[in-house]
Amino acid sequence: MNLKKPIDVLIAESAESGEGTLKRTLSSTSLVALGIGAIIGAGLFSLTGIAAADHAGPAVTLSFVLAAVGCAFAGLCYAEFASMIPVAGSAYTYSYATMGEFMAWVIGWDLVLEYALGAATVGVSWSGYFNKLLHEFGLEMPLYLTKSFAEVDGGGINFPAVVIVSLLSLMLIRGTKESASLNNILVIVKVTVVIVFIALGWKFINPANHTPYIPENTGVKGEFGISGIAAGAALVFFAFIGFDAVSTAAQEAKNPQKGMPIGILGSLVVCTILYVLFAHVMTGLVPYSVFKGDASPAATAFKVTGYGWLQMGLIIAILAGYTSVILVMLMGQSRVFYTMSKDGLLPKFFSNIHSKFRTPFKTNLFFMVFVSIFAGFVPVTDLGHMVSIGTLFAFSLVCIGVLLLRKTDPDRPRPFRTPLVPFVPIMGVIVCVYLMSSLPIEAWIRLAIWMALGTAIYFFYGKKNSVLRNKGKVVQPVDPPKPGL
Repeated sequence: MNLKKPIDVLIAESAESGEGTLKRTLSSTSLVALGIGAIIGAGLFSLTGIAAADHAGPAVTLSFVLAAVGCAFAGLCYAEFASMIPVAGSAYTYSYATMGEFMAWVIGWDLVLEYALGAATVGVSWSGYFNKLLHEFGLEMPLYLTKSFAEVDGGGINFPAVVIVSLLSLMLIRGTKESASLNNILVIVKVTVVIVFIALGWKFINPANHTPYIPENTGVKGEFGISGIAAGAALVFFAFIGFDAVSTAAQEAKNPQKGMPIGILGSLVVCTILYVLFAHVMTGLVPYSVFKGDASPAATAFKVTGYGWLQMGLIIAILAGYTSVILVMLMGQSRVFYTMSKDGLLPKFFSNIHSKFRTPFKTNLFFMVFVSIFAGFVPVTDLGHMVSIGTLFAFSLVCIGVLLLRKTDPDRPRPFRTPLVPFVPIMGVIVCVYLMSSLPIEAWIRLAIWMALGTAIYFFYGKKNSVLRNKGKVVQPVDPPKPGL
């Protein structure tokens, strides 16, 4: 029998305090900063160039708009859940309450693609900008220490990416409040850089670089034209996962009923505006084809402005921005696994709390190694596609969850209500599935293999050790998930 976890049990768990629980230290302002910290990063400073060069051309701005529309639908659904069920775990927790244990496992396993590989993706891009900074000082690292195994003849490792992931993992062990304080500082620096880039770069836009705004399709789906805009949106969708990361910190928010909707929707609105303006300026400074294979396109574009003296400052600020993204992604992943472990679906190892810092330190150490392997040995484009498809899948399930819970528990108090139900969640699913269809077949194959591995782990370990099944808590049977959900 597929079981779902009663919401009353989840809320009771969120109210627990003391040793062995997460510490509530995050204000609404910190939650907005947490979202911006995760959103503005590789999607803007790196993947924007790839999406423009390979898929959309100057119309990458429209790709951001399309991705933002899908995010808005999903974000409204996330806000309802996060205010109603203020527990660490994000989409995993929401699925457990609405679609049952197996679907909760599926989404929890999928979130590894979203957060862990998201951190790895940004780590690779961080390395690209770090190497540009070294170049400004006249220093060069050997190629085999800056590129992945597949990108260098004879093999290599992206050493700077491994180092930054490791350092931030160790910082997270020290505490959420300390990590959030660092994140707030980095967010201020990062937003300032984006605004300066837009303000200074605007007058250097060459209209010829925006002509044609939507390049003609090459005859291959996803290579420019309308399908290219959709493919670009699917790729840069990765850039919007910050508001999802906010929901993983619900159990560490001081006032989650108020703070969660503000953090989720506030960060999404601010970043969407900055994204569109930034992408418009970047593709106007140089021809979009220049960004082909460039992991640091913002620095490349800014060279033509004549503000060469700001080049080094821009690179340093982008590195600071990337650092905050990696920090939030690593935190989000550790909180998801912490919650799954508390439910018995993963070994107790993942929910062990440090006696002094009250953080899931063993999970942080595990993902320090796991994420470092991907950051060190996998190319950034492959990572970006895997993260995007995992994120879109997660968003789809959250939208479905809102629909289900409105039917099965319509009278439950909802501090924030998703408007225009069922229109908003249905559109969220449609947009997310459409963007998923725009991703390359390789991304689908990797998702299928990853999910097959996760399903095997659930039936061999998770199902047998589920706390909900083994302790006889009051549960409600639900119908098995229908195919396609």
